[in-house]
Amino acid sequence: MLGVLYDIHGNMPALEPVLADAERAGVDRWLLGGDYGTPSPWPLETLARLRELENATWIRGNGERWLREPPLDRPEVMESYELFAGGLEEEEVEWLYALPAQAELDGILYVHGSPLSDVESFAPEPEEDEARMLAGVRDRVVVFGHSHQQFRRAGPDATTLVNPGSVGMPLDGDPRAAWATYDGDFTFRRTEYDTQRAADAYRAMGGSFGEMAAARIERGSD
Repeated sequence: MLGVLYDIHGNMPALEPVLADAERAGVDRWLLGGDYGTPSPWPLETLARLRELENATWIRGNGERWLREPPLDRPEVMESYELFAGGLEEEEVEWLYALPAQAELDGILYVHGSPLSDVESFAPEPEEDEARMLAGVRDRVVVFGHSHQQFRRAGPDATTLVNPGSVGMPLDGDPRAAWATYDGDFTFRRTEYDTQRAADAYRAMGGSFGEMAAARIERGSD
């Protein structure tokens, strides 16, 4: 059974219960979909814990790419990245930046945002111009994250779009950690965790990003 974890965002209070649930479910391999811990209260702890997982396939999210290509148009993110990046060894940054943008397992394509971009992803309801984000992909299942909303639906060009949701910062109205398993088909899962501990730690980071992240964790939405 494959465990599919996206958008952890360094939320160790969420990650540990999810991994415990996954062990009980019989997960024995992993797809890790990006945005692991950048920036967050527990960046190194999150990476260390994920590296303990056997049979794990990693892909890069925008959070890892931004370590080398910072989003200059988002000052609230830049503020936190400057603090976060200073705590990472150069070879750690290089390793994260060098992760592949996509992976294929069991004939299924895994990306962070979409086949086109790690910062553009599909919405729960169909929107115009979705075929552009597929970048020529058709007739297959595409798994993605970035939007932090757990859903599955048909997409353009005979695709099936699957978002397992966010482990560390759900934005679909349910604050429980969101993830999925795959064993011939996808099963969506939610895990209870101490959201207040996580929100308090994010808020303690200071700045507008820390407050925004804390509020998201508490509400499970923007």
